[in-house]
Amino acid sequence: MPTFRLTLAQLNPTVGAIDANAAAARDAWAEAKAAGADLVAFPEMFITGYQTQDLVRRPAFTAHAERALLQLAADCADGPAIAIGGPFADPPALYNAYWILEKGRVAARILKHHRPNDGVFDEVRLFRSSPIHGPYRIGPVRIASPICEDAWWPDVAEAQAESGAEILLVPNGSPYHRVKRDVRMGHMVSRAVETGLPLVYLNLAGGQDDQVFDGGSFVLDRAGGLVQQMPLFETAIRHVDFEEGEDGWVPAAGQLAPVPSPWEQDYRVMVEALRDYLRKSGFKKVLLGLSGGIDSAIVAVIAADAIGPENVRCVMLPSEFTSQTSLDDAAAVATALGCRLDEVNIGGPRDAVTAALAPLFEGLEEDVTEENVQSRLRGLLLMAMSNKFGEMLLTTGNKSEVAVGYATIYGDMSGGYNPIKDLYKTRVFETCRWRNSEHRDWMMGPSGEVVPTRIIDKPPTAELRADQKDEDSLPPYADLDRILEMMVDRDLSTAAIVAEGFEEDVVRRVEGLVYGSEYKRFQAAPGARLTPRAFWLDRRYPIVNRWRDPGLPIDDPLPSREPAEADSGGDPQT
Repeated sequence: MPTFRLTLAQLNPTVGAIDANAAAARDAWAEAKAAGADLVAFPEMFITGYQTQDLVRRPAFTAHAERALLQLAADCADGPAIAIGGPFADPPALYNAYWILEKGRVAARILKHHRPNDGVFDEVRLFRSSPIHGPYRIGPVRIASPICEDAWWPDVAEAQAESGAEILLVPNGSPYHRVKRDVRMGHMVSRAVETGLPLVYLNLAGGQDDQVFDGGSFVLDRAGGLVQQMPLFETAIRHVDFEEGEDGWVPAAGQLAPVPSPWEQDYRVMVEALRDYLRKSGFKKVLLGLSGGIDSAIVAVIAADAIGPENVRCVMLPSEFTSQTSLDDAAAVATALGCRLDEVNIGGPRDAVTAALAPLFEGLEEDVTEENVQSRLRGLLLMAMSNKFGEMLLTTGNKSEVAVGYATIYGDMSGGYNPIKDLYKTRVFETCRWRNSEHRDWMMGPSGEVVPTRIIDKPPTAELRADQKDEDSLPPYADLDRILEMMVDRDLSTAAIVAEGFEEDVVRRVEGLVYGSEYKRFQAAPGARLTPRAFWLDRRYPIVNRWRDPGLPIDDPLPSREPAEADSGGDPQT
């Protein structure tokens, strides 16, 4: 009975590291050859890394990638065929392509038909659409490769099945967001059932800027049943065996890696995003301001889990408004994690700034200006340490604060990466509780209570003035996060949010804060993407924006949109 062995390389390329990515492909090919594979497959755009954004528009970049692919074909001529993602330039057109390399040559190039153009994707800007490609033959099997988005629509796989495809191999560069795996699985099951073909879903792993490609490659039988599941968030190589039966090719049952809970997936994304951002940027150590509050505490824990506590420097920067409780709580976090804790008092620098500004501020009452001087002094001192020690500064603002601008630009917003940028404050609390009770092998920090319970339970405060509490300036976080989830994540109107039971003046105030702080987000550090509406590529708003929702129900009838009828004998207006 004919058989076919397919090796899946769920690997973690680095954007722009073309030669290193090609070397990783050679190593995987050698492993596939040793295992007697007929084909080794890599994910979408593997040779360049993904996403390249406008880097792929540089002719020298795409030429470098093509040379690497041709060299890979020559180097791997005496073994399994290779299926690997990379750009294809046919000036003036540029395509997202899947290269089939066999016996030292390019046997086929599959060009992407559907180009995603929402959320973090901008492929209409970068690539041209190609007509649908038919299958290619490797040994006894005709394989079709709808590239990522091509498999989210029925037309490509249907046309390929009608053209004689016997297996669907779907290469992907699909980044994580919450519940994304269920969405993917639904689409892929539909393609398998519609075509009656087994389907192999192959995804990238690893972090790139704000996105994490969460792996989780899988194999479906002709009825859409799950027969193999690769691990989420990890690199892995898996050999999948097919046998030809009376009704077509049948994938052998294999390992089903466990799927973590949603809370674990979110936390893993924040850890992996930071770990890869540092590794791919060349940083080995980080530092952060540890205030004794919950946000900086969870960022310290994420950093310790990502690169080890010995590589995390925590810095306490107290002023006269810093309570002893905060000092004790910061020390408790650093001790629980095993991180270094330094202290730099900002009293002296603050006195110097106050004296320097006194002639200009004479006769004016103290206000938020003086509060922000403290935050900006902390940012200055932390950046000085970052420069001196070569440690990347992490920022610690949660999504609630980022949304309403409850952060000081050039102050606590200073830094190179923000692991909790897409985590609302109420989820910060629950994430701390989850991490205190759970530990996994991929976490480099210690187990146990790493965020003391009293930090989780105490009222949040910036401690920039006496007796300050966050909720003096903001609605309670439980209400604020519900409003933001509807306004930012779901684009609901103010009328719809008010209908959920919120006071209109509160909703209007939050709306004003969100729109008015766009300039801060434009200058903010990147951070791990957890939702389909993370700040940056998912949500692109103008910085200057005078529009505010008028508050009318969006289902109110609009004035007629039909063009006025032309006068008798006249031409219609255009």
